[in-house]
Amino acid sequence: MKIDRLLAMTVLLLNQGRISAKELAERFEVSTKTIYRDMDALSRAGIPVTAYPGTSGGFELMEHYTISRQFLTLEEIASIFTAVKGVKAALDDRTLDGLLEKVGALLHRPRLGQAAALSENVLFDLNPWGQGKDARKKLGLLRQAINQSRRVRLWYINMNGTDSRRVVEPGRLILKGNVWYVQAYCLLRGEFRFFRLSRVQEIDMLDETFEPRELPPQDRYDWNPEWSGDAPVRHVTLRFSPSARHRIGDAFDRYQVQILEDGSLRVQGEFPLDEWFYGMVLGCGDLVVVEEPALAAEEVIRRAENILRRYRNADTMLST
Repeated sequence: MKIDRLLAMTVLLLNQGRISAKELAERFEVSTKTIYRDMDALSRAGIPVTAYPGTSGGFELMEHYTISRQFLTLEEIASIFTAVKGVKAALDDRTLDGLLEKVGALLHRPRLGQAAALSENVLFDLNPWGQGKDARKKLGLLRQAINQSRRVRLWYINMNGTDSRRVVEPGRLILKGNVWYVQAYCLLRGEFRFFRLSRVQEIDMLDETFEPRELPPQDRYDWNPEWSGDAPVRHVTLRFSPSARHRIGDAFDRYQVQILEDGSLRVQGEFPLDEWFYGMVLGCGDLVVVEEPALAAEEVIRRAENILRRYRNADTMLST
């Protein structure tokens, strides 16, 4: 509908500033003539649209223009409620109570109740399982350090089980899936690193301040093979029993999975043979077999035998 397009254009101009007619036409899949007619309609409706000619021209709204709260629908305000409550639960930030009150003030009392009810239909719980209070404490300290540009000392255990103390300049908190990370400039390594909060044992906020550095531009946070260190990357084939089907969707993409005639599942792909891989395989117990490569199957056998040996030694010690 035209009215929906006009509203979307207004919001876009508010958020992004000057945009050319060509860009708007491509975004809304209409002709540039339609865009010019839409801009004329917005001007006649009292929205201060200014047109700039030339190669760097386009349409722009007056700097101090803001959109009226009446443009927010009940469902949109309910979505704001849902998101803010989820963030509040993770960060334990009391200032978000005030934000919820301000959002609620955008509606009349009867519709406020409706929005609150709608917000209960979706729950964002950003706290990892079993880490609620501890994770909130870490997040609170790191958030404070970021806001105040203060260095922190971390006692950190990496994926290989090696612990270290290092001073970092925290720059950004990231929630990836259900795992929290802090992206920080590590003074030891002289570069930005990701630190998984569940592996941070202690955090000490220092009195030292720092000049915030420009964070590496990252629109997405995909897995970086370098994080597996020197672990070799191999083409791997795994065969899971049918009862492990619920686990496969948590760890692998659908295109990597093939359902066989007997109901078992074959997973194939390129994987680094690192601690994550062997931990995943051993964690599935007898529900998975490494079909290839042979060196990965042999390593799983070696680790399983070590586990069995430790239990036998424990039984011997207990019996004596």
